[in-house]
Amino acid sequence: MALRITDSVRQATILQDLQNAANQLSQTQETLASGKRINQPSDDPFGTSETLSLSSDLAANSQYQRNVGEAQGWQNVTDSALTSMNNSVERVRELVLQGSSDSAGPDARKAAAQEIDQLIDSIKQDADSTYEGRYIFAGTNSSTKPYAIGGSDTYAGDSGVVAREIGPGVSVQVNVLGSDLLGSGSGDGKLLDTLRAISAHLNGGSTADMTALRGSDLQALDQNLSTITQAQATVGATTNRLQSASSRLQEMAQTSTQLLSNVQDADMAQTMTDFSMQQAVYESALRAGANIVQESLLNFL
Repeated sequence: MALRITDSVRQATILQDLQNAANQLSQTQETLASGKRINQPSDDPFGTSETLSLSSDLAANSQYQRNVGEAQGWQNVTDSALTSMNNSVERVRELVLQGSSDSAGPDARKAAAQEIDQLIDSIKQDADSTYEGRYIFAGTNSSTKPYAIGGSDTYAGDSGVVAREIGPGVSVQVNVLGSDLLGSGSGDGKLLDTLRAISAHLNGGSTADMTALRGSDLQALDQNLSTITQAQATVGATTNRLQSASSRLQEMAQTSTQLLSNVQDADMAQTMTDFSMQQAVYESALRAGANIVQESLLNFL
């Protein structure tokens, strides 16, 4: 017994076919507009998971690159300040050698002491260097100027470590403590204490002062100069490490970006072809549906 397909069944089928064709066409249009083959999770659940993971990796990588850039800027300012300090200490050494010689008179030694006092303020000014509004030699107390120019030699910072995360679980210390370089001028034998002692001995001019200038003062000055040089070497090594990290992060970002593109970007040439075919199918379905509906109406009449 043959089954009779009613007009209502045919119309429902036509409408369903038209709806399916329209949905495919709309999805392809969305792909063309966005350039992405995944515009919502249902388009590709597994691809969506990969996209989220890769996007998270790229966001983290971007933050690491910003951290590296900030650390590099911090190191550049630190190196510049240390270089200036080094030059000042070298000048002090020249003045000590001149002032401790038998040919130097009281006036020459007093002039040397006055210049050293000026160099002390210059070194303090270097120690008060800032990067993006933060005092780089003040430890984590970076909102406070570590040394008062023209005032006490007391260190106003702390001993906190400033670090930047440049990779998953990888941090790099970016700061040098002013207290390690200059001290607090309280008989600690560090740079400011040494410079104050040298200035006093030049002003004194006694036999004991001259002996100190030629011996313990010069030795202490050389030790402090070595401390600054070592700090510069550490900054240089850190800068090299940051440069390597920057290159590695850029390579990783390029790789992740390419993988993300492979997962979510549409093949535009194929999508255009699909769009043309789906558009033709949809138009054909519209024409066929119109003919069937028209025929049904004529039969009814």
